[in-house]
Amino acid sequence: MTNLSTTAIICSVRGHGEHGAVVRALTPENGLMAGYVRGARSRMMRPVLIPSNLVQADYRARTKDQLASMAAELLHSHGPFLSEPLASAALEWATALTAAVLPEEYSYPRIYVALSALLDAICAAPSAKGWTVALVRYELLLLSELGFGLSLDKCIVTGATDDLLYISPKSAAAVSNGAGRAYADKLLPLPPFLKDTAIPEWNDIFDGLKVTGFFLKRHFFDDRRIDVMAARTVLVDRLKRVVA
Repeated sequence: MTNLSTTAIICSVRGHGEHGAVVRALTPENGLMAGYVRGARSRMMRPVLIPSNLVQADYRARTKDQLASMAAELLHSHGPFLSEPLASAALEWATALTAAVLPEEYSYPRIYVALSALLDAICAAPSAKGWTVALVRYELLLLSELGFGLSLDKCIVTGATDDLLYISPKSAAAVSNGAGRAYADKLLPLPPFLKDTAIPEWNDIFDGLKVTGFFLKRHFFDDRRIDVMAARTVLVDRLKRVVA
């Protein structure tokens, strides 16, 4: 019997059978864990198994290769924010992305800490501008931790470290104004806050979302999982309506 008791962030819930569900949750030390929850659709468990909720999870399996059974006890709920269109879209995207791209049972402690902070920020920040930068940085962290990090410290063409205005979509590296001006329509923007502590305006934030969205789609999402990116489209559209 293999046992594990840990805190976990619910990331996805997929119905299985008449009453149960396969739940994927991110843990601090064991990464993304899948478990079967009996009675997941009951009145008692539905409020617990909401993506973004923090739970105490207990996993039990007879063998290492068997899908573990999972029991979950609510520690902290973000459920009240599901009635807010912008917050709910952000919570849905952050957790769906995490469940879709992380391999199971690989430890990513930095991602756990960052996701936990992002979810709390979405629900606590007084305005969307307070958490959208954290969302972009979380997407960058996922890319980096999974081997697709961006190189933004110097121009890939000239080696210059200043006047960096673009990102090459082919190399995921910075390009200076001088080297990239003639090809600007083929390059991605490089908003300053991606490489320093500058306080961004909304146009910079949307440029950052454009950059991370481009590389997330390239590296993680093919036609079979395009529905995951649809959640991101909903979020960005709602952000644009708020800013307009």
